[in-house]
Amino acid sequence: MSDGFFCSYHLCWSRPDAESLLGDLEAAGVRADHPVTRRITLVSPGADPSGTQSWVSRDQLVLLAGLQRLDRVDFLLWLPGGEEIRARVGRGDDGTVELRFGLGALDRDDRERVVRAVREAIGRASLLCVGFVLDREGASAATDWAGFIVKGSVYFDCWPDTLALLPEVAAAQPQLSGVNSFQQSPWVVYGSDVPRR
Repeated sequence: MSDGFFCSYHLCWSRPDAESLLGDLEAAGVRADHPVTRRITLVSPGADPSGTQSWVSRDQLVLLAGLQRLDRVDFLLWLPGGEEIRARVGRGDDGTVELRFGLGALDRDDRERVVRAVREAIGRASLLCVGFVLDREGASAATDWAGFIVKGSVYFDCWPDTLALLPEVAAAQPQLSGVNSFQQSPWVVYGSDVPRR
């Protein structure tokens, strides 16, 4: 099984969106700079799970995370106690941007704090966000969530904890018919966040 994750999908993404995301996360206590060293860390993709790390300024991170020069940026976020969160902003072949936050090494309280912070941050940019998936254990990591949430063209084998997508995509998915959900503009939300009746 994989580590848990929170992924959101955006049809439009720019440097101001990256600035807004980082600002909202920082306001919630999830920071780009390490609590002791104050360094901001980029992680290069590679075979090594930790990748090659390099340090950048906040302005450089905003520029890179705005996908002005690259199609993918991996970096670390931090909680006040030094707990690490791996983050990725990447543009797919179809132009859709995925924001991915790893939840693997966090204890339950820290994981829920990060989930709340990320969900609120993307909620403020909901006009840009067409949906998200939260899987605390990572059981559904092999699913093509971009294909499901953005295009509505794939199926999933394992339910995540929470799934949010646009109503027109939800209506076209037979896997979701008859499943409890609720409206949280602009999405229809399924899973553990659905209020019990």
